[in-house]
Amino acid sequence: MRVFMLGWEFPPFISGGLGTACHGLTKAMSGLGIEVTFVVPKAVNSDSSTHVKMLSPLQCQAPKACSVSKSYEEQVEEKFSNVSFRHIPSALEAYTTPEYYKHKIEDILTLRSKQTITEEGIDPAIEHWLHETDLVVPTEEHYSSDMYSEIHRYAAYAVRLAIQEDFDVIHAHDWMTYPAGIAVSSVTGKPLVIHVHSTEFDRSGEHVNQMIYDIERRGMHAAQKIIAVSHLTRNIIISRYGILGEKVEVVYNGVEQNGENRALAFNRVGIRSDEKIVLFLGRITMQKGPEYFLMAARKVLEEDENVKFVIAGTGDMMHRIIEMAAQMGIGHKVLFTGFLHGKDVQKVYEMADLYVMPSVSEPFGIAPLEALNHDVPVLISKQSGVAEVLTHVLKVDFWDVNEMANKILAVLKYPPLQLTLREHGNFEVRRLRWEGAAEKCRDIYQAVL
Repeated sequence: MRVFMLGWEFPPFISGGLGTACHGLTKAMSGLGIEVTFVVPKAVNSDSSTHVKMLSPLQCQAPKACSVSKSYEEQVEEKFSNVSFRHIPSALEAYTTPEYYKHKIEDILTLRSKQTITEEGIDPAIEHWLHETDLVVPTEEHYSSDMYSEIHRYAAYAVRLAIQEDFDVIHAHDWMTYPAGIAVSSVTGKPLVIHVHSTEFDRSGEHVNQMIYDIERRGMHAAQKIIAVSHLTRNIIISRYGILGEKVEVVYNGVEQNGENRALAFNRVGIRSDEKIVLFLGRITMQKGPEYFLMAARKVLEEDENVKFVIAGTGDMMHRIIEMAAQMGIGHKVLFTGFLHGKDVQKVYEMADLYVMPSVSEPFGIAPLEALNHDVPVLISKQSGVAEVLTHVLKVDFWDVNEMANKILAVLKYPPLQLTLREHGNFEVRRLRWEGAAEKCRDIYQAVL
């Protein structure tokens, strides 16, 4: 089986859980013998990537011309023997400001200054279809001044790539790739499966961006099947987007087995050896509930001053949360690490005595699985998809900061509770593997075919 997969991030270039999910799922599919062509937008020079050689569509005029570089094959042949990557040079990136987007465009134009893009090689019928659907044939002048236009430019690029590829099904991850999935399906006649990792209601509450909602809804109605990461997300898809339940399948995320040596030294900057550490790791946005984490932290510190709270991540609420910690008078007890990469994530888990995910609306939540995989006790909000599959964790309503603080204190004060959560939680997470998710996706592909 051959899959044309559309995403907007993939390691080593990631900004959140979607990249982790795409990596785990794609690796597992490769192990099942599923052939995956993964299309990803990144405004980077291929020379700067040590793992993947990113190719633009015009370097792929023949089907065999687009291939993974030898150095990449040598490094990941065992893990990704059935996966090839296609790169669309683009500023497309989620959760960014217009200013950041314009900066990315300038970077792209610099990298593309030596390349000439023409319409040579495009079938007239495809060219006509692109025109009729307002998808321009991309050129340097067509880099858009807003993200929504860029999404359609990405779709035009994806069509150009797709007509040179041989595949059975299209798999599009999250709303930014839905227009591309619809376009590729319309041109090739191949079935479309979309993967909903979050919805606009998760990200924005009731104050949804109408344009994003419309893109999501159109993608859901156009797809033959929809993959939701939890029943929580499935219910939102059915009730808020008018989708029939029989069309939506739940496929839980997984986690990779942690087989690395955990005896790593970590410089606990600003943390005394006798202090307990409570960790928040995720995007610092309204959806993730960082303000509730701080409110609970203040209550914990009123009972026990021997605790440090570590906030790892970045997001649009970063400055607000830093100011909030200072205004609460607990700034000296809260450490902000910024975005963590690779082994730094493993190290911060090794430091933690407890991981807390106080999300307001979390479609799934991979970070708690990663924490359990590192023997870290977990406290999660009941408003999360991962709460459906984990039992050996503590759960609380995101808004109940008193109960959140009480449960944090219970874990820190009572070693038997911490030990029980560690042992049973780590055992429980072993059954949540990407291989199982990949098998369910394969079944869904077979159903639409």
